[in-house]
Amino acid sequence: MRRVFVGDVQGCRQQLEELLNALEFARESDELYPVGDLVNKGPDSAGVLDLLIELGARPVLGNHDLRWLERGRVETKAHEEWLRAQPIVRVMSDIIVVHAGLHPHWTEADLGDLAEADVEFAVTVRYCDETGRRPSSDWPVPEPPYRPWYHFYRGDKRVVFGHWARQGLYRGDKVLGLDSGCVYGKELSAWIAEEDRIVQIPGWRG
Repeated sequence: MRRVFVGDVQGCRQQLEELLNALEFARESDELYPVGDLVNKGPDSAGVLDLLIELGARPVLGNHDLRWLERGRVETKAHEEWLRAQPIVRVMSDIIVVHAGLHPHWTEADLGDLAEADVEFAVTVRYCDETGRRPSSDWPVPEPPYRPWYHFYRGDKRVVFGHWARQGLYRGDKVLGLDSGCVYGKELSAWIAEEDRIVQIPGWRG
């Protein structure tokens, strides 16, 4: 069994299928973990959800997924029920999956029951200070004391995240960022945990 973590798909079903083919994804044995932002800007959000449901994927929700639900843009009841059943954070024995990032003060025990403000942090943060305070804008790059959230991460497990297309694929100490800008014509990225291997395919050319 392999655990396959996939960056922000953003409604690009064709690219997701191409990536799974490149991975030689085995539906019977491999597990798929998208890091959120499954839907919205690409051409086939409903198709992405159909495929993920078919594959038994285990995503976390991103800010675009939550806004999609809030605005009633989900096309079928099955899609809505499936999305609402997905968590904001997934915690495994060796990996934590979250769409954007973790607050500097959070412990693993805090991740199972996030308040509304905590959910917003988890699905949107890029920069913060050591207290978790965020800048008014993420661009241009804010000056100190603001740093990328993972600068303040002190946990033992690897955190796999998305949400940061401008940064692109990022490998750091105990963190792995997989949003490589698929919907912006860059790449769709996957990481196979058991092989510690990155696979990328060209993104959507809309």
